[in-house]
Amino acid sequence: MAGLKIWQATIIIIVLFFIAILSALSFYLILKKKSRRTKTSSLPIIIQTPPVSKEIKEVRMEHVSNFHPQEKNSNASDQILFNSDMEKKIMNGVSSSGSGSGEEGSLCVANRSSSSLYEMATPSPSPLSGLQGSHLGWGHWFTLRDLEIATNGFSKENVIGEGGYGVVYRGELTNGTYVAVKKIMNHLGQAEKEFRIEVDAIGHVRHKNLVRLLGYCIEGTHRILVYEYMNNGNLEEWLHGAMIQHGYLTWEARMKVLICTSKALAYLHEAIEPKVVHRDIKSSNILIDDRFNAKVSDFGLAKLLGDGKSHVTTRVMGTFGYVAPEYANTGLLNEKSDVYSFGVLVLEAITGRDPVDYARPANEVNLVEWLKMMVGSKRLEEVIDPNIAIKPATRALKRVLLTALRCIDPDSEKRPKMSQVVRMLESEEHPIPREDRRGRRAQEENSDTDRSTPVSRSQSRRV
Repeated sequence: MAGLKIWQATIIIIVLFFIAILSALSFYLILKKKSRRTKTSSLPIIIQTPPVSKEIKEVRMEHVSNFHPQEKNSNASDQILFNSDMEKKIMNGVSSSGSGSGEEGSLCVANRSSSSLYEMATPSPSPLSGLQGSHLGWGHWFTLRDLEIATNGFSKENVIGEGGYGVVYRGELTNGTYVAVKKIMNHLGQAEKEFRIEVDAIGHVRHKNLVRLLGYCIEGTHRILVYEYMNNGNLEEWLHGAMIQHGYLTWEARMKVLICTSKALAYLHEAIEPKVVHRDIKSSNILIDDRFNAKVSDFGLAKLLGDGKSHVTTRVMGTFGYVAPEYANTGLLNEKSDVYSFGVLVLEAITGRDPVDYARPANEVNLVEWLKMMVGSKRLEEVIDPNIAIKPATRALKRVLLTALRCIDPDSEKRPKMSQVVRMLESEEHPIPREDRRGRRAQEENSDTDRSTPVSRSQSRRV
């Protein structure tokens, strides 16, 4: 009888032991779920910016180093825009510093307020207000019929741009807002790929110097993107094309466009995760509004660079003359490729020359090589676009040229970050801080390899 009681007690103890283990495990799992919910609910909520996807997140400003923009006097005004025929007639009455005013239409003046790299788009009435239909977290879902009406049936008269990617039309929405409608051509599925790239790259980001993606349309094989409309052409048209009939850009206008572009790139490279490498920075992709504020457009070739990656390997794409040599040679892409392209853009704006121009003498065909030759010969004044009526001060010209030369350094590691480029262009002093020069010397002294080997100029033109 006593043996039977011992057996029963043993069974009871084992059952109780298993029950205790299961209870402890259940309690642990409940606590873990509660802690996760608590962490999620304690995350800060950003109210001022639109909902951001899991793919692209804003970086808190304190995490980005080496950027301290110089504040500008908000009361100071810069002479902007273009030189017209009227300006040439009254040029003797205008001081070389650009202060003063002439007859109406000769010079336009715009105030440039204090700026910051991470300045988001200024709150303004939504261009989508009053529209019927589905709204996304960051934009609007248009129907094909909506866009057919807006563009007058995708009429040829509404075409404002076209290329290998497709056609861009000027459209007017039912609420009266003008938009740029980009209809992507579907070559072997290319439309779907480019569509996704652009939506991923800029669908959820907002910056005053990035063209805003307002929404899209997906119906059947149609892939259409709807952007805000910029009503004053692009930089290429102002330097080489149709907008020249309105006059020539002043030095101040060119600098304003370059500074706006540099801030957009600094934002893409340093203020969002994953960072966005544009991969096709060129004058035709820099759009301009009626106050000569510039916005970067066309993200069809953009690449997202995240998860701690220093570079990605990809098929070489871009526009001949703007592509960084190391990217053209190896296919290794990172944000320094954009820095090189921006350097070429700066030279183009200063000189008024195309990056590659076969109509010029053999030693002037390649803009980068020609400018290096001119700087080496100390002929700086001769590189300025002759269409700039009022020339910049020598100090200002040197500052911008040195900034451009740093951007096009053959060694990508020696190129500055875009946030540093912003500071260089806005600074009144020499663009290379002393501490940077000391760091560069130390790096060169400790280097065992020669990084100045010539690079091939074989570059790929975007289809």
